[in-house]
Amino acid sequence: MQVVDLRSDTVTLPTQAMRQAIATAELGDDVFGEDPTVNRLEAMAAERLGKEAAMLVMSGTMANLVSVLSHCGRGDEIIVGDKAHIFLDEAGGCSALGGVHSHQVPNQPDGTLSLSDIETAIRSDDIHFPRSKLICLENTQNMCGGVCLTPAYMRQVRQLADKYGLAIHLDGARIFNAAVALGVDVKELTRDADSVSFCLSKGLAAPVGSLVCGSQDFIKAARRVRKIVGGGTRQAGIIAAAGIVALEQMVDRLAEDHANARILADGLANMPGIALDLARVQTNLVYFDVSGTAWEAAGFCERLAALGVLMLPIDRHTVRAVTHYGIERPDVERALSAVSQLLAHH
Repeated sequence: MQVVDLRSDTVTLPTQAMRQAIATAELGDDVFGEDPTVNRLEAMAAERLGKEAAMLVMSGTMANLVSVLSHCGRGDEIIVGDKAHIFLDEAGGCSALGGVHSHQVPNQPDGTLSLSDIETAIRSDDIHFPRSKLICLENTQNMCGGVCLTPAYMRQVRQLADKYGLAIHLDGARIFNAAVALGVDVKELTRDADSVSFCLSKGLAAPVGSLVCGSQDFIKAARRVRKIVGGGTRQAGIIAAAGIVALEQMVDRLAEDHANARILADGLANMPGIALDLARVQTNLVYFDVSGTAWEAAGFCERLAALGVLMLPIDRHTVRAVTHYGIERPDVERALSAVSQLLAHH
């Protein structure tokens, strides 16, 4: 049985061009700064995002961890959304490894943190309190349905951060999805962040890697932190080569994933027992509620898998489906057919 895997865009496989680039990459020792392919990718990423410098790391979690620990010392505090990947899905690394405290504020349905909530969370200068140092945002905001933060919102947070002397880190794991969906240059979304991470191995379909981008001084500090967490690699050009292809060839095609996600969402929204907010389907993520069906999310996904379609249970009643490179319109139609078949039998 051919499986339609909609669990995540992390299941993407590299393109033939990426495999060829990996096989023929010019290599050197990256810890010595001598891998020409890594250096080219880092320069390309920095230019693309409008930053002075960039650094290759092995994962999005490492990218965020290194960024937070470069901004903050032990006992400092980050302000972060309660649905943020940094808070929910990175094993508490900022606290466990960096002694950095987190102050969670509610993510709004549109993925933002309200400006008033951010301002209320900023600590006054009191020896009883941790020091507020960093505001962490996420674009697209995964757990809010893959919604996009706008340039206008980023500007408002920048003004607030400047008022209180805080920095901004942008978890841009899917930042290119946001840029494509909003029809803006990605620099418009990253301009107001002091640091930004983005993932090569999700919608851009490279097999491994993320980039951290920021000022020259920030990246210099981040390289030390990367070494501390074991992220110094040697002939990493075999990874960077695929990342170069990803940036050159795979960004514009993200619009196809968004179109497929919309088709999937429209179909699911019309099925009995499924609740779905179409306004929040802006990119390649589709979240829907199955509490009106005969199953909780885990059982729904287990039965769907038996029909050859994989989706991800997020909580008791919520299922996530993600369109990505390798998923075409017929796959979406097959997924809808399988869900319809499942619902029809109960």
